[in-house]
Amino acid sequence: MAEPRRRKSKNGEESRQKILDAATEIAGERGYDGTSIALVSERSGLPASSIYWHFKDKDALLAAVIERSFGRWLAGAGAWVPPREDATRLELVAAMMQQTAKALFDAPHFLRLGLMLTLERRPEEVSARTMFLQTRDEAYRRTVASYTSLFTELDSSAVRQLATFTMAMADGLFIAAEVDGEGIDLLSQFETLAAAVLGAAEHLARSNYSS
Repeated sequence: MAEPRRRKSKNGEESRQKILDAATEIAGERGYDGTSIALVSERSGLPASSIYWHFKDKDALLAAVIERSFGRWLAGAGAWVPPREDATRLELVAAMMQQTAKALFDAPHFLRLGLMLTLERRPEEVSARTMFLQTRDEAYRRTVASYTSLFTELDSSAVRQLATFTMAMADGLFIAAEVDGEGIDLLSQFETLAAAVLGAAEHLARSNYSS
């Protein structure tokens, strides 16, 4: 009996991933409101009953899309290797920014859909938006932890300001790339962001010493 159960479990997981793949594509193209169970069914080749077996409704499905895409982005963003042991701070920050940009190339859907949901005003909170805000909090915490180790001259308040600045600038660069398409070299822009982060850190350090 074990083999049929394993096969059923494997088939169920494959179906779930196909559904998520289809929903990810559609949500990236059409946003939250433009995504429907019918479209996901058509794109995935699976019946609506199969989608509802895995997900309660569209909102739960899109929350799962954001969670999976964020996990993939986080794995890519966290997989950076310092250039060398004696790397300068600029080289370390540049390597971090480059890896973040590459991860956005590989898994942009959570940020694209999440930003759209964040800017919308709805009478009822949707779980997909809640999931995105939770992933943002996790990304922010990780950025703060990295900056705490890297910028030891900054106090906790300044580190949080620097992390907020970095994420806001990264969002802006991502949106610029979405708007201008091939007119924006995202990797190059994130290298510039690394220099801007160092400049901001120096400004915050001076502000701390003068206050």
